[in-house]
Amino acid sequence: MRQDSMANDDKLRDYLKRATADLRRANRRLREWEDRAHEPIAVVSMSCRLPGGVRSPEDLWRVLESERPVITSFPADRGWDLERLSDPDPDATGTTYVTRGGFVEDVADFDAEFFGMSPREALASDPQQRLLLESAWELFERAGIRPGTLRGSDTGVFIGAAASGYGLGAAPAGVEGHLLTGASTAVMSGRLAYAFGLRGPAVTVDTACSSSLVALHLACEALRRGECSSALAGGVTVLSTPEVFVEFSRQRGLAGDGRLKAFAEAADGTVFSEGAGMVLVEPLSRARELGHRVLAVVRGSAVNQDGASNGLTAPSQVAQRDVLTGALAKARLSASEVDVVEGHGTGTMLGDPIEVQALLGVYGQGRQVPLWLGSVKSNIGHTQAAAGVAGVIKMVLALRNGVIPATLGIDEPTTHVDWTRGDIRLPEHAVEWPQLDRPRRAGVSSFGISGTNAHVILEQAPPETPAEQSQPVEDALVPVVLSARSQSGLAAVAEQLRATLSEASLRDATPADVGYSLVTSRDALERRGVLVAADRGELVSAPLVVESVVEGKTGWLFAGQGSQRLGMGRELAEVFPVFRDVFEEVLAGFGDGLVREVVWSDSSRVDQTRFAQCGLFAVEVASARLLESWGMSADALLGHSIGEVAAAHVAGVLSLRDACALVAARGRL
Repeated sequence: MRQDSMANDDKLRDYLKRATADLRRANRRLREWEDRAHEPIAVVSMSCRLPGGVRSPEDLWRVLESERPVITSFPADRGWDLERLSDPDPDATGTTYVTRGGFVEDVADFDAEFFGMSPREALASDPQQRLLLESAWELFERAGIRPGTLRGSDTGVFIGAAASGYGLGAAPAGVEGHLLTGASTAVMSGRLAYAFGLRGPAVTVDTACSSSLVALHLACEALRRGECSSALAGGVTVLSTPEVFVEFSRQRGLAGDGRLKAFAEAADGTVFSEGAGMVLVEPLSRARELGHRVLAVVRGSAVNQDGASNGLTAPSQVAQRDVLTGALAKARLSASEVDVVEGHGTGTMLGDPIEVQALLGVYGQGRQVPLWLGSVKSNIGHTQAAAGVAGVIKMVLALRNGVIPATLGIDEPTTHVDWTRGDIRLPEHAVEWPQLDRPRRAGVSSFGISGTNAHVILEQAPPETPAEQSQPVEDALVPVVLSARSQSGLAAVAEQLRATLSEASLRDATPADVGYSLVTSRDALERRGVLVAADRGELVSAPLVVESVVEGKTGWLFAGQGSQRLGMGRELAEVFPVFRDVFEEVLAGFGDGLVREVVWSDSSRVDQTRFAQCGLFAVEVASARLLESWGMSADALLGHSIGEVAAAHVAGVLSLRDACALVAARGRL
């Protein structure tokens, strides 16, 4: 009996040990799942095209700093009958009582050849598609990613867009067959996936004004679920027709003076505009692993619906409060840990007070410092499907600069709200971001006329790891390589580079910095040009001294014995870690520590076959790997004698061990 009892005790102990181990594993997996579900999402790049000549986030910041609106009269190049369209009577059928809005300059211009489209296909394509293509290309390059390297990747595309009405009238001759894809909203995201060869989810979202912020929320959730490793998110609106002005004129929803006065007592309606904005997002851990610059992080986001409220298009205070608290819960933050909210703020007498009341109930309570509330729409107008991402870009810039931009047009806060119910303030002028013992944080809201609401919480980027500083090259002429699809494109790229380098923020940039960035983060296109300069000043004024067209495939030619020289590879190893590491790996494969010593410093033996062939092989393989690290892959590999062995290894035909053995054997002959 005693033995049976002891055996049962042993079984029970074994069972408890297994159960405990299983429970620990289950808890660990649960923690990992929860951490993955709440992992911050890094914003690693931004691009935009907005009214007022804004072609970049830096341009947008200049507009915000100047505290000016960029609203203009209706453009004359849209084919609108401006004389018939305008009527001060808000009840006049088919007319609008306003003649001002926000418009993107040269929105119809498009380099079809650059994106591999025929002129007919480009003409049949909604300008929104064209604007997205341009914005996406810029987005990748601003991230330091060569667009061509993304082909076949699981990058996702999440775009907020709606039908613009383009192509509904009489179609130009010869575009039949392209109109279906050219006008389809589904193709907004699909066109990007096709053009860049992206294999992740591609989704077009239309929830009206909240579309782009909903798209960002969906992108972040897809990243956390592992459906894609990086994603483009954003939105676009192009006013191809004046219908939105006509429709809102009937509802008396437009500001008669063309000034959008968000959250102000003088608010009398919105101002419609157009634009595009995109962000490139990826999990923070992946961004750090790849060495991408993190501009900000998305801590959490939420989306919901008004449901059965007091009207199909009327906002719901209850639903807005719920989406705010949902985003805070996802971010694992309290409301007092958020400093600023970029509101929806359309300047309407109905929507703004409801939004402020929801914010007072959630963000306005229990605060040590006031919450600042603003709206970029007071500068650029209401960009509709691009409105949310425009707010995100503004807030990322504000987080990085430590400044809360002014919201324009505030004579006094709207009296339709009891502001004493919480601590919220409006920045009538730019305000320095409060200094706190935690990262800066901002919420961004976007509410669609569809009833779909979105809220995203952004956080200041974590401190960057100091990069290894390269030694400046004094008084050395550096070649800076530019490329484009066409001659005119090459000239435009050169001019854009000069304009960019003229900015004060790049006063410390050297030709070496610029040349390296262009080679490593830009696709090498067919038309090439070279600027040569020793300093930034020369680079700004340097002419294109070499221009050529690259045709056909690229090949590498590996030299045979006879091209050896004393010191070969030494300077490359000192400057480029990639070259040094491969060079050392190859020499280690020979198992002979003499090779480096001889080829770098022994003039009496460098021409001996044993050392010359091994040294040449090491230099050739390391050079090839260095060029590959710069994105210069080769379609053909050529060689002679020992160079053939190097070519065979680079092509993957011979392993490094076998190649070294073959070289060493030949060197002994």
